Order: sequence, then structure tokens, then C-alpha cells
Amino acid sequence: MNCKSWHLPRRTFLRGVGASLSLPFLECMGADLKKAPQPKRFCAIYFPYGVSLPRKNKGKKNPESKWRWFPDTEGRDFQFNESLRCLEPLRKHLSILGGLSHPNGRKIGGHDTADIFLTAAKLKGGQLKNSVSLDQLLAAKLGNETRFRSLSLSVDGGVGEATRSSTLSFNRNGSPVPALHHPRLVYNRLFGKEEKSIGSKRQEIENSDHMLDLVLEHSKSVRRKLGKHDQEKFDEYLQSVRQIEQRVERSEKWLDIPKPQVDLSGLHLDADDKTPGELIKTMLDLMFLAIQTDSTRFLTYQMGNMNGATSIATKFPSLLGFGKNQHSLAHGWNKRSGAEALGKWDRFRAEQLTYFLNRLRNTPENEGTLLDQTMVLYGSSNSTTHNNTNYPLVLAGGDKLGLKHGAYHRFGPEVPLSNLFVTMANRLGVSESKFVDSTNEMTEIIS
Repeated sequence: MNCKSWHLPRRTFLRGVGASLSLPFLECMGADLKKAPQPKRFCAIYFPYGVSLPRKNKGKKNPESKWRWFPDTEGRDFQFNESLRCLEPLRKHLSILGGLSHPNGRKIGGHDTADIFLTAAKLKGGQLKNSVSLDQLLAAKLGNETRFRSLSLSVDGGVGEATRSSTLSFNRNGSPVPALHHPRLVYNRLFGKEEKSIGSKRQEIENSDHMLDLVLEHSKSVRRKLGKHDQEKFDEYLQSVRQIEQRVERSEKWLDIPKPQVDLSGLHLDADDKTPGELIKTMLDLMFLAIQTDSTRFLTYQMGNMNGATSIATKFPSLLGFGKNQHSLAHGWNKRSGAEALGKWDRFRAEQLTYFLNRLRNTPENEGTLLDQTMVLYGSSNSTTHNNTNYPLVLAGGDKLGLKHGAYHRFGPEVPLSNLFVTMANRLGVSESKFVDSTNEMTEIIS
């Protein structure tokens, strides 16, 4: 085939006998890709309860110190300790960030901070009002090019409860976005065969559209009769209705475009909380496939919430041979035997991150790789079990989005984590001078 004389658009499918198959990247697509803006993506992966941080004993050799999550020295010459050593081959594609936290989370309960990991909100009052998360802010402004604006995943699924959220994503009203947690449900959402015909789905969309028009028209007369407080609550309700309207419009836009087909080999779609290793790996594989097929560009994955004994993920370490449950293990962050046990659990999680990053790095996209155009934020909102400062963070990818990697940066308490959010948003194409309590861009990590 002579690819130089003609070109294929990126979204090209082979069709036949009722089936469709998305094409891999071909040189024929090169000219089209060079003209069109390249996809820019953001992914956040969160884990609860902090990491192993055995204290340094001056003048004494501490055998547990090798399990300290943060490197011992700052700058580009840092050395990974055992917890993160698996990331060494990816050194030039990532940065270790220390000292950062959300000021609004420093004085709240040690188990209350997962809710604000991507929002930086101040949770107070009886309603514990949250604000928009970074992924949803980006998705609202940049998510129109893909079938799904965003993808929210977690181990527990749903939304959880206030201060014990089971999702990292919150819409612009501060309401939690339900997370999916069964691999097969995620697969069906992204790639599953539609059971209904296009004709019946089109009729459903038209019916929904008509119903929403009637609701929004009736809402005008209802709102005029309400008091100020009720009007505010009613406006929040209407915003939810408008979001449904937007989803209906998106469904209609993608109605005639088939979902991509992907290779199922290696996917354990029936993995559950009894097989945590397979479960986590499969969810990361599905995230990778969502990125590779350009099904969405904004993803979050909560690898465990802060709900103590009732969280599904709390038993994962014991099922995987690390001894205690996740919460109990985290309390050993500075104990002689506990620091090592927790460090090995930290290493396991870092190995999952390494696997995901390597899949992105090893997959070509135009003149680079998927990782070049994908920012991945990995970390926790605790340094140790109940300490809401000095979040352990890894920022990876985005090499062609203006990020500069290969160093361990340690920031002072005057630098809020929101500075990182502003920096990432600006490089992803959303011009933000402010995100909650941000004070400036983070110049240390930009080229």
C-alpha cells in the first residue's frame, strides 16, 4: 500500500458483517495528525493512608531507612529507595514531589482528605460542601472530542459518603461523580456491544430530549415562586438536569460511530476483591485501553478509600501476603518491623504504577508515545496514617506538554498543591490563573 498518496483520519474503522475494528496508527494518518491538535490527557491514581517513612536516626544506622518512600536527597542526583526503586527505568519521565499538601486539609481528620485530593476544597458545615475536581474541570472544557468526557474508577465504587468518598471526581457543583469498580462494567461501558438497535436508541434520545425541554421550560415558572435559599437549591438541581441534557446530546453525536474493539487477552474482567492483584492490573489495563482508543482523556482511579474496616481495599495487603490489613499496616510507618512491611506494600503499589506507565511509554503515538501526551499524578493525601501534610506524590509523563522531569523536588508549607494543578491545567490547554488556594505556577517542573 502506498501511504504517501492519500491519508486516513485517525478515527477510521474497518467495517464488515456488522462488526467494526479500530485501526492502529499508520503512516497514512501522519499528515492528519500533524494538522490536528494532539490529544492531551490527565490521569490521577490515588491510594489511602500514606506511606512508610521511618525516621532518620542521627549517627545511627537504621536498617528500616531503605523503606523510606521519599528519596534521601533532593535534585536530579536523587536515588530511589526500595519502595520506589522499580521506577528507576522511568526516571527521566517522572518527578518525585515532597512537602506539598492542601492547606484546607491540614487540620481536618486524618481520614477525611481523600475527598479533597483533586478539589482542594474546605470541607465545613453540616453539608460538607465540596468543589469541582481537577479532572472534571479539565473534562468540562476539553472533553468534547471523545465519546466519554471522563472516566471515574475506584475499588469500592459509587460515591461513598462525605469525608469517606469512594470517588476522586466531583462536578462543578461539588457533587461526587459515581465511580465504576467492576472491570466488566468498565469494559462494557467503553467497548461493549450495544444491545439496542441504532433506531431504537435514536428514538430514546429524541424522547429524552423532548422530556428535558419540557422540564427546563416548566422550571422557569417554578423558580419565580421560590425564596432565595430555595432558588439556590433549585439552581443546583437544574444544573444536574442540564448535565443530563449534555449527555443526551453527546450520545446522539456518537450514535453512528461504533465503539472500538480491543484485544481481550490478558484482561481478567471477572476479577474482584478476592483477587486484588488481578483486579488492580485489569483496571489499569482498561485505563490504558481507554487512552489508547481515545475513548476519554481524563481518568481517575481511587485504589482505596479512607473508610477503615468497611473499605473493600483494606484487606488487599493481607490477601496479597503482606500480613495485616491496609489500615493496620499503615500504622507501622515508623516501627521497626512495620516500616518494612508497609514499605513492601508501597513497593507493590509502585510496581502497578510502573506497569501502567510502561504500557503508555511503549505505545507509539504519532512521533512520540502515549506517555508524552499524558500527565499521570500518583499519590496519597496523607504522608503517614493521620498526617495531612507532605503528600507522597509522583508526577509522570507529559514530556511533550511542557513538563520537565528527572528530579526530586521538596517544597515548603507555603506552596499549596493547587499550584501543581494550575501548572498542569495550563499545559493541558486550560488557562487557569487560580485553582482554589493556588498562589502561582510551579516553575520547577516546567521546561
